[in-house]
Amino acid sequence: MLSQMGGMGGSAGAALGIKNPNEMYVSMLKSRTVVDNIVQRFGLMETYKVTNMFEARRFLLLASKIVSNRTDGIITIDVDDGDPKRAAELANAYIEELYKLTQTLALTEAGQRRLFLEKQWKQSKDRLADAEVAMKKFLETTGLIKLEDQSRAIVESLAQLKGQLTAKEVELGSMRLFATETNPDLLRTQRELVTLRDQLGKLEKSGSTNEFGIMMTSGKLPEAGLEYVRKFREVKYQETIFELLARQYEIAKVDESKDAPIVQVLEKATPPEQKSKPSRRDIVLINLFGAFFLTVLGAFAFEAFNKTLRDPTQAERISTLRKNFAGR
Repeated sequence: MLSQMGGMGGSAGAALGIKNPNEMYVSMLKSRTVVDNIVQRFGLMETYKVTNMFEARRFLLLASKIVSNRTDGIITIDVDDGDPKRAAELANAYIEELYKLTQTLALTEAGQRRLFLEKQWKQSKDRLADAEVAMKKFLETTGLIKLEDQSRAIVESLAQLKGQLTAKEVELGSMRLFATETNPDLLRTQRELVTLRDQLGKLEKSGSTNEFGIMMTSGKLPEAGLEYVRKFREVKYQETIFELLARQYEIAKVDESKDAPIVQVLEKATPPEQKSKPSRRDIVLINLFGAFFLTVLGAFAFEAFNKTLRDPTQAERISTLRKNFAGR
């Protein structure tokens, strides 16, 4: 399995205290998440005849050999099993589970930013849906209300500007996950945020405006109209945030795909044609040396017994023992 890491991937490995990025992959392959998924997927508790996940996990790790070659960047996975087909399937399952795990983890700065923006985007989507539902219910209750073109334009401008301001704050928050205070992009975003706040302040202060930024007194607008303005402004505000966050989220996903660590399969595991163990050569050598030592030991024992028989005293004792044993 060939591991190719970009610059961001290398910084991610360094942040985790791992000098070689391959070591991160080896650790992930040996993680409980990956191993437990393989145990459950292949029913290894029954195969290993154990009653708990701890023992099944231990047996699988003992049967698995996962090593990384520092010179060529290749990670090798070997699995021993009584069934050659299952041995190959287990080795390939490690890679499949690694793919699943890497998709759920943010291994790079872009990945962390993507996760942060994804959460904010989903929340914005829910808030926009709530605002639209509230607007619909209000119109169903009170009927259609039409604002003057000027008032409508001002409400939209204010809502969109506030939405841009909120989205920019979210963008700044995502950048603070990895950027220092001297980062050029972070400083630029801060300047843009200040500019948006100034624009919003000028728009709100221009003319005699009420809480909705509409250049009219509240007396010229009935209570139902004021409530409509609130609902309309909230929808436009959430709409703007949602669109801007969706754009940032898509950019973050593209950045993550560029910087994400790439794991490629160099050689897929196949069922072995011959057993990896026990080695026939080792069995033959062990039997050969065992037979040799037993023969030597037997020869020494036989020689010692013959010497005992040649000794008159010992021969007499053995004869007495035989008579006593026969008498019993």
